[in-house]
Parts: sequence; structure tokens; C-alpha cells
Amino acid sequence: MVAAALLLLALIFWQSERRWLGDLYCFDQPGQVWGLASIPADLQPECPASASYRQEVRERLGRVEQFRVSGWQPKALLPVFTEAGYIPQTDDLLSNDYSAFLARGAERIQYSAVRQGPETLITVSGPPAPR
Repeated sequence: MVAAALLLLALIFWQSERRWLGDLYCFDQPGQVWGLASIPADLQPECPASASYRQEVRERLGRVEQFRVSGWQPKALLPVFTEAGYIPQTDDLLSNDYSAFLARGAERIQYSAVRQGPETLITVSGPPAPR
């Protein structure tokens, strides 16, 4: 009985820790953009490789999701957010980067895109998701 309980506790611990060991640790809801909609097929999800980002997300001090898409498509994910009720507060497009602050009620998030060679890296960041 004790061995079964210890095994169950170890399994629960492994399940909760597995997220932090994986490459897509930053996604609260795998396969989703900010928990709003499925990730479009032409976008590749990723998370910052930085250990400090990983720790910040793990400690629920912040939230970040990243997506890579072919070509220069800085606004590729904006429709996901606007359809979910986010309103762009800023809209700043420069030659190799794009930045916008989006608001929905009291929630504020930052949406940014940078050109990286033949691709666009889109980063969405903000406060941690409510639990």
C-alpha cells in the first residue's frame, strides 16, 4: 500500500515536472495560442531557450509564447487576439520589427515580431494566466 502511494506521488511529481524539462515549457495549453485558439498550421511554436525565462514562467512571474513563421509576416497572429476581444493599443511597424500592446478589459499583453533571416519570430508576453 505504501509502495503504491509512493509510486502515485512520484508519477504526479513527474507529470508536473515534465513540462519544465521540455522545449515547449512556456505553453500553458499545448497546441493553443495564448489559450485562445489552435496554433495555425503555418506557425511553429517555440519557447525562449533562456534559463531565466524558464524560471520566470515556472514561478508564474510572467508568461511568454513564441511562434516562428516563414517570410515577413509580423501580424500573422493578430487575428487570433482581435477575434478573442483584444484591442490593439499601439501598432508600430518598422523595417525589421513590429510591436503592439493589446488590451482586453484590464489585461494587457505585448505582441512583437522580429525578422530573422527568411522567417518572422513572434513573441507574445504578459502576466501569467489566471488559475
